[in-house]
Formats: sequence, C-alpha cells, structure tokens
Amino acid sequence: MTGSLIVCIDRATRLVKAQQGAGKEYVCVCRLHGSAQGGIKAVERALENLTGALFQRPPLISAVKRQLRIRTIYESKLYEYDADRNLVVFWISCEAGTYVRTLCVHLGLLLGVGGHMQELRRVRSGICGEGKNLATMHDVLDAMWLYDNYKQEDYLRRVILPLETLLTNYKRIVVKDSAVNAVCYGAKLMIPGVLRYDSEIEVNEECVLMTTKGEAIAVAISQMSTAVIATCDHGVVAKVKRVVMERDTYPRRWGLGPAALAKRSGVLPTKTKELSNTAEHQTSNKKEKKEKKEKKEKHEKKKQRKD
Repeated sequence: MTGSLIVCIDRATRLVKAQQGAGKEYVCVCRLHGSAQGGIKAVERALENLTGALFQRPPLISAVKRQLRIRTIYESKLYEYDADRNLVVFWISCEAGTYVRTLCVHLGLLLGVGGHMQELRRVRSGICGEGKNLATMHDVLDAMWLYDNYKQEDYLRRVILPLETLLTNYKRIVVKDSAVNAVCYGAKLMIPGVLRYDSEIEVNEECVLMTTKGEAIAVAISQMSTAVIATCDHGVVAKVKRVVMERDTYPRRWGLGPAALAKRSGVLPTKTKELSNTAEHQTSNKKEKKEKKEKKEKHEKKKQRKD
C-alpha cells in the first residue's frame, strides 16, 4: 500500500482521533480470478451495488478484532477494466476503518469469478490529500540536513506543517486573549470571551476555538447557534472537547474582577452583605420558632402529669 498517511508529532497527537474519524479515498487495482460475464457493464453494476452501508468482516491478517461490522462506501468510480488480464482499477470514497481487501473479495463474489486486491493507494486521508501537503520521508531527511548544516528552515516548514492545517474544515470561534488560558484549563467558553465567530454554526456542532493570531486553542462542541450568539449577552457558547494549546501560554486573567478581589481582601460587596444579612435573619427566626415549640411541648407535658 502507498499514498497519504498523516503523521502527528508533539501537540498534534491530540488531534489524531479527530482525523481517524474523517473520510478516506483510495485507488485500488483488483485482480479477478476469471473473465467477468457481461464485461465492463457488469463490473460497473457490481461496483454500484457495493456503495452505501456494507457488512464487513476484517481479513485474517488485520489490526482489529475479526467481528462483523458496518462500514459506509460514500462513492465509487470505475477507472479501467482490462478484460485480457482480468484487472479492475477503481476509486472509492469511504468511511474510516473500511477494508478495501474485503471489498475486492466481495466484488469478485458479485461477479461470480472471485477476486483479490493487487495494489492499493490512499489518495486522501481526512483533510490531507495527494494534490497538496504530501511529503516523503526523504523530504524530511533532506529538510533536517539543510537545517542542521545551513540553518535554512524553509524546506522544513514546507514538509512539517502546523497542526492548524488539520482544523481548516471546522467552523471557527475567535476567543479574546483574556479568556484563552481559562479555556486551556478546561473552562467553558462564555459570551464575554467571544470576539468573532463563523456564520452558520449550529448547536452541538464541532468547532475550533482560535486566538486572534490564528493559533488553535481547543476543539469544542457549540452550545449556541450563530443567531443566538449574535443576540445574547450571557451564557455558554461552547464546551471544550479536546484542548490543543499548552496551559499558561497566555497569562491568567480570571479572578481579577471586583467581586473576586473583594472576596480575597475579606470585604464583601453590598449585594453579598445583604444576602448574608437576610440569611442570618432567617436562621435566627428558625431558632426562635424551635425554642417556642419546645417550651409549648414542655408546658403541655407538665399539665398532663398534674391531671
């Protein structure tokens, strides 16, 4: 197998699971064990039948448990059929975890001649494809040699991309600098911390929280739509799903409000004083009522004894 493979290093490893769930595209060469009856049209029909949700059992040599599961083939296209050599070249767009080896076996069974996979190339994995962002291991070696010997980092920057490249297909919410570190510690993003946001954000949709410089802070699940964010002045905008940025990259800005400062100094604000006074008044009233009740009960007991 050849083609595109995303290799994550350092902080980018936190986005591996998000990329594993993204779709993939393959170009496959399948060898049939005999000539297909009906020719190229029969092969096209068989490929059309193998789209949508399919039952698959992983092959004997595989990295997962061999149990029956459902995987989706979104789209398929026949590139070429060589009747002399019984070779089929086709392209598919599928869900992550689809075994193309199993698909080739199923294609052979549908055609009634049997078949197996001869060659496979992954042309797209998640956001990264063959057309862009593709580099070989030789490129990495050459880029490191240039950097070590001549301190030229242009080649290295072209080969090793920033982790934000993996998040370009997400809707974005730009966060104020004062709220960044709180989000890094796992706090929910509230309305006062929002600076800008994308249009057409829906509730429970995955989005990326960004700084004003374009750095990724976290992958979050939106709790408000774009229309609600525009009209509200308070509330939770998004809940953090996976934090990407390191803690304390930006300075701490929470606990600097008037109420928090007054609490530290031991002086309560007027509202909290009033609340505490009313609470004290309520507790004293309850105590008085209890005492009166106890006195009444004692008095009644004394009367009963005299009688």
